[in-house]
Amino acid sequence: MEPGTARIAVDLLGGDEAPAVVVDGALRAVRTDPDLHLLLVGPTEVADGLIGALDPEQRARVTVRPVRTVVGMADHPTAARAESTVRVAVSAVRDGVADALVSAGSTGATVTAAALGLGRWSGVRRPALVATLPAVAGPVVLLDVGGTLEPGPATLARHAVLGAAYAAVAHAVAAPRIGLLSVGTEAGKGDRLRRSADHALAAVALPCGARYVGLVEGYDIAVGTRADVVVTDGFTGNVLLKAIEGAYAMAGGPPASGGAPRAAALLGVAGTVVVCHGAARPDDVASGIALAAHLWRRGAAGTVAGLLDAIPHDPAPDRNDTEVAP
Repeated sequence: MEPGTARIAVDLLGGDEAPAVVVDGALRAVRTDPDLHLLLVGPTEVADGLIGALDPEQRARVTVRPVRTVVGMADHPTAARAESTVRVAVSAVRDGVADALVSAGSTGATVTAAALGLGRWSGVRRPALVATLPAVAGPVVLLDVGGTLEPGPATLARHAVLGAAYAAVAHAVAAPRIGLLSVGTEAGKGDRLRRSADHALAAVALPCGARYVGLVEGYDIAVGTRADVVVTDGFTGNVLLKAIEGAYAMAGGPPASGGAPRAAALLGVAGTVVVCHGAARPDDVASGIALAAHLWRRGAAGTVAGLLDAIPHDPAPDRNDTEVAP
């Protein structure tokens, strides 16, 4: 475990089975990491139940910010503009009270609250959610898995830059290989977006010695021998991620090379934000908190943003992008 204090704001009411699974996951996280401090954002009585289960040393590392309103999974993402647990968690990061935030609530609301409350990085119009999958040959970074449903080619090219920098910074991948997910590896395969994006990714400058290797298939994500980073739209990526999670469950677990992706990092906003699956279990929440702490301790958000600043971007980005629904 990496050393260094990490203060994580946790949305107690986010998720299909919140607050019970969030409380359980937060308990596991604070008991595992002695340098972890939690800011619990939610009803006082819920937070008190968690704090009461801790020993005095652990209890001293937990504080509470009372909030009773939650953005439901069926609510429109713009509901995050109102006072809610996710918005207050974002404000805690913005104000320097917390270093990062974790939510298993509405993805659309979390993305909206983070983009509005923290601001976007220069050159990023649409943030991306990035997950790391355990492949046979090593971890594969997949993005987008739900941040932008219908990107254009310029956005996918920018996401390739984000993915390359994230793989190098968060996972120490040297000279990441970048692939574009399609229905075949031959040039010209895929729909109109994939054909246009193939040219855009081939032309974009990439950080960290990364190189574009062309089109890849879903098979390549599981094997991991052709690409370290796979770029796709948020709709396809989200469906693929959940299908892989189901395949792991049927097979009795992920490959021995790594654990299942239990949380995704939001790239493109000025802060460290981690989104857990809405159907997260306690282990998933604990894993999301651990990921947020890992990214903060590595200074990943600032480093990736700095690498991004050094790469030219299209001043006229795609105009048809749509962010994920709740």
